[in-house]
Amino acid sequence: MSTVTEVLEAARLRISEDAEPNRFLDLLERGRMPEERLTWLAGELYHLVSSDRRSFALLASRFPSPPAGDLYLAMAEGEGEALGLLGDFAAALGLTERDLQAYEPRPLAQAYPAYLVRSALFGTGSDIALALLANVRQSAGTYTRVADALLGRYGFEEKALGHFRYFADTPQPLLDEATATLAAGLAGGDDPAAAVRCARTVHALENAFWSCLAHGVDTG
Repeated sequence: MSTVTEVLEAARLRISEDAEPNRFLDLLERGRMPEERLTWLAGELYHLVSSDRRSFALLASRFPSPPAGDLYLAMAEGEGEALGLLGDFAAALGLTERDLQAYEPRPLAQAYPAYLVRSALFGTGSDIALALLANVRQSAGTYTRVADALLGRYGFEEKALGHFRYFADTPQPLLDEATATLAAGLAGGDDPAAAVRCARTVHALENAFWSCLAHGVDTG
């Protein structure tokens, strides 16, 4: 049986092999991201987070016993909090809740939440736990850089950036629950190779989300 450390190291290795530059971040930090794309960002995140909230709730209902049930219920509640904070960013862009609801998402930008739905329906209790643990450092760094660029380059007030700051700081107790969930899943016979595949796919599709937002923007 693989250990938590072995599976996590395997996932991080595969993710590092797939690493690609984040054009959206590069453009944002250079102040070259058109404001229209910031509107896209708010709209895409609205649909993404709304979907992820339901996916985590589904995982909590499929695996209600602790530690998995506690982990996924907390993650669903966290997405709800993040969704509320996103309203401040949208408002700073002049967007209302109705505007976010009416926003037409780009299919490839929503590939990540679509995959999460699949994992919630058909995956094991440990798959998303590993994806969280393997990707949390890069994800946190991305959201920190987005918030800092919006503050420094685009003049947003800190109050509008709560959504990004929220995802930049994953509480240690949640990571501890994810570790316990992964350990319990492996002990119960979950396939470690499938969990690594899930973590790698989550990473790739999160990158695809940012790439969609930068598609077609002049880099000159």
